[in-house]
Amino acid sequence: MGDWYTIGILVGLGAALGVACTGALRRFVAGAIVAAVAAVVIGFAFGQWDEAAGGFVGAVCGAVGSAPLVSGTLRRGGTRGGTATLLALMALVGAALAFVPAAGYLEAAAVPLLGLRLRRRRPDRHAGLRSLAKD
Repeated sequence: MGDWYTIGILVGLGAALGVACTGALRRFVAGAIVAAVAAVVIGFAFGQWDEAAGGFVGAVCGAVGSAPLVSGTLRRGGTRGGTATLLALMALVGAALAFVPAAGYLEAAAVPLLGLRLRRRRPDRHAGLRSLAKD
């Protein structure tokens, strides 16, 4: 293949790491830092600086995209363990998709766009049972 393929793999793996770390650590900044460091280390272990830079960008994109999902899930009553488990499973699927040519790049672009869409669709607070009360 070529250098673009290995960079794409690291971009996709970085995005998967960003999703998994944000889910496990429940904080955007901590998840982004841990995922970025891990992706850069993997990038230097299997390639050169360009793979490491791709992993860094992918990790930040994954953390940015999954942060609204994590915060919304926990705010609505989801458990920390369940959220982390589901996001880890999603990250495994993303890591597997990273080995498809050009899919890593698409993954790193799609995760923040999905996070942005979730942020826009955030439901307003509702009145709950107060709306049933008679005045």
